[in-house]
Amino acid sequence: MAEKKTTNEQQSEITSPVRTFAIGFWGGLIWGFLGFISYYLNFAKYGPGLILAPWALGKWKVGLKGQILGIIAITILSIVIAFIYRAVLGKVKNIWISVGFGMVLWVIVFYIIQPWIPGLKPVLKLGLNTISTSLCLYVLYGLFIGYSISFDLQMKQSSDYSNE
Repeated sequence: MAEKKTTNEQQSEITSPVRTFAIGFWGGLIWGFLGFISYYLNFAKYGPGLILAPWALGKWKVGLKGQILGIIAITILSIVIAFIYRAVLGKVKNIWISVGFGMVLWVIVFYIIQPWIPGLKPVLKLGLNTISTSLCLYVLYGLFIGYSISFDLQMKQSSDYSNE
């Protein structure tokens, strides 16, 4: 006979994916907005609208409408990235893994998929301000996603032990 799950166990199974969704949502929204601020203040040559470059034509992407749509696209992509991080690295309890995760994302965007992003110059032609600003934003994004998900899974695990 199968045991009935307690309310806490049922809630834990439901809320952990919801929290991962929320972490990805807020991570994309916060760091996408900070990317827009850094673009607006001329710390970086590219804003969140860069994510639209491979699919949308026209210069509207560099305007406010393109930047807002870019933040929305980054937020949606960030939710997917949060679930991938949870599945692959979620149980790793090391802050440097999260920092490395952000660096890997930066390398993927600025080195690996750079040739497919129209208008994105090679890294050596970006300028020190753009490189340092974007790298810092990616590292902080990785830290936010990684640390939040690891903390969530650790809290879930500790509540599972306390329920036994």
